[in-house]
Amino acid sequence: MNARNDSALGRFWAEALGWAVSSEEPGVTNLEPEDFAYPDPVAVCLDIIVVPEPKTVKNRVHIDLATTSAAHQADLIARLRALGATPADVGQGDVPWTVLADPEGNEFCVLEPREIYRDTGPMASVVADCVDPRAMARFWSEATDWTLHKVSDDHAVLRSAKGVGPYLEFLRTPGAKTVKNRVHFDLRPYPGDDQAAEVARLRALGATDVDLGQGDVPWTCLADPEGNEFCVLTPR
Repeated sequence: MNARNDSALGRFWAEALGWAVSSEEPGVTNLEPEDFAYPDPVAVCLDIIVVPEPKTVKNRVHIDLATTSAAHQADLIARLRALGATPADVGQGDVPWTVLADPEGNEFCVLEPREIYRDTGPMASVVADCVDPRAMARFWSEATDWTLHKVSDDHAVLRSAKGVGPYLEFLRTPGAKTVKNRVHFDLRPYPGDDQAAEVARLRALGATDVDLGQGDVPWTCLADPEGNEFCVLTPR
């Protein structure tokens, strides 16, 4: 997640998720559950990276937060508002979930209790707008080792093959991508895997190279078939 102030936004999301905070280098704030041991799929960790440019359009990727009861939903919304979240209108209309924006304007949802998210942890899902959920499901299910749970013309749902952690969802949404995403995925090959071979495999699936001004870095920046940027990191 890009931010003008990674430390401040990191504090907000650490409180929102109940996660621990660290920093691998200046300008980067890392969030993960207490006692998390990578690469446990029980969580999708969050890295907040400082960038100079402000947010200008609705994000095409956002986080949904899970709740366990109506009281929990109301309490979480109140706590997030006290931390600096504000109501956001993305055209959602009369829905049972609440749309908020974090202190830098990044939209996210606090969901009503849903059985499907009862065991995901605080992050229910990462949701991406798209033109073609079926095509995105094909790419991302092959790009990761996640299992496709549901796919239609309007919605696709994936989750770790281990059956734990948050879901990855693609929603058919009007409007094309116009600017670099402020929220993007980082993929990391498993220990012992070859980064270059993994990048080649992703290109064969339809990923393309993208220049974000990253310069000489150890990771590779790619874009999925709808132009959503993502990074392939070195194995840990």
